Order: sequence, then C-alpha cells, then structure tokens
Amino acid sequence: MTMSIGRVILAPRERQVVEGLADGSTLATVARNLKIREVTAAGYLRLGKRKLHGVSENAAALAVGYATQAITRPELLDPEGLDLSREQRNLVPLIARGMTTAQMVPELKQPVQIIRRYGRELQQSLRAKNWAHVVTRAWQYQVLTADHVIASLRGPQC
Repeated sequence: MTMSIGRVILAPRERQVVEGLADGSTLATVARNLKIREVTAAGYLRLGKRKLHGVSENAAALAVGYATQAITRPELLDPEGLDLSREQRNLVPLIARGMTTAQMVPELKQPVQIIRRYGRELQQSLRAKNWAHVVTRAWQYQVLTADHVIASLRGPQC
C-alpha cells in the first residue's frame, strides 16, 4: 500500500531550480542554465524548500519533490545490475532526509570516518556527483521510493 501526504505545488521557477539540481549541478550552474542570477535562484530554492515540508538540504528537497510529485520524477532504471552493500543502502534514506554525515553517526552507530567511506562508495556505485544526485540516482534504481520519503516525513510513529 502506498502512503500519501498530499501533493505539493511549486511555482514554475521554484520547480525549475529544484529540478535543475537533480543531475548534481550546482546552484550556480542551475542559475546560469535558467539565465537568472544565482541569488535569484537561491531565493526560488529557499521558497521551494519551504513548500517541500520545510526541508533545508538540496537532497531532501529532491526526495520530497519526487515523493509529492512536485517535480518531474526521473526515468526509472533496472536495478538488476546495481550492487550496493547494506551499509550503502542504509545511507540512502538518511541522505534523503537531508542529514549530514555527523548527524548519521548516532543513527548508524558508526564512526564518522566509516560513514564517509560508505558515502563515497555509494556515490561511486551510483555514479553520482553529490548527495542531491545520489537521491536522483537512488530513485531511478528504486532504492529510494515515495513510501520511504513519506515515512521519514511522518516521523517515527509510522
């Protein structure tokens, strides 16, 4: 059964800026591609994040955007050839929640250096440029789903 939290509607520019981050682009690159100033793009991103359940990190904005269909979901890829370790898979929902490596330490009960190593390995395995791109690639390979994101938004009572 698929959980739901309702659809989020972003203004066109908010949507364009958030979607522009999906391929691992920096905000400066997104702004340049949209032919707007970086400070303007930052403003649209801030407004979009507020609508996307008040998330603060770009990775979380993409995760919530995909889950709520506020942004275009990426094309799904066959997960058959994807070989992620359990440790790498455990990072995905935390990245999607916008957690930093330091914030993951108590959750995973692992030293920060180990979590960083798993994070680098995850990025390499998914061929991702940054955490936001990890979210997109994890979504494409169905390692991250709307149900995962919605459950994290609802909190531990689920």
